[in-house]
Amino acid sequence: MADIFSVIADPTRRQLLSLLLERYVAADQASASGAGEGEFSVSELVSQLELSQPTVSKHLKVLRDAGLVVVREEGQHRFYKIDVTPLEDVEDWIIPFLSADFDSTEEDELWENASDAVKSAASTFGANVGRRAAATSHAVKSVTEDLVSKLRR
Repeated sequence: MADIFSVIADPTRRQLLSLLLERYVAADQASASGAGEGEFSVSELVSQLELSQPTVSKHLKVLRDAGLVVVREEGQHRFYKIDVTPLEDVEDWIIPFLSADFDSTEEDELWENASDAVKSAASTFGANVGRRAAATSHAVKSVTEDLVSKLRR
């Protein structure tokens, strides 16, 4: 568990994850048209982050070793895509802190009386809403940061 926290503690790696998440969500939304794989090439990431290729590659290796990205090789080129599965451990760990002041007595009783079909539908819906909210939040943050960066130039 501590390893994942040290991996995501680095601001450059968090920025890489945000870019990869944006691309992943955009590809997911475009999947009906068959467009995109949700991947970034190393050169695209270097360009986006305005860092050297060795620096970006070093951070991608750390993310890959932690299981946060998967790599696809095509000749001498590498393409990276986010894998959010390891972040589920972080989510599981942090939820009790976020809900410490939440009184869920009534909600627990309602949930206990719900049918399995309702529970399944609610869980699926909640997961989808959460992913979309996170993706939208990251997209807005990225656009805002880009705008501020361009205005400062």
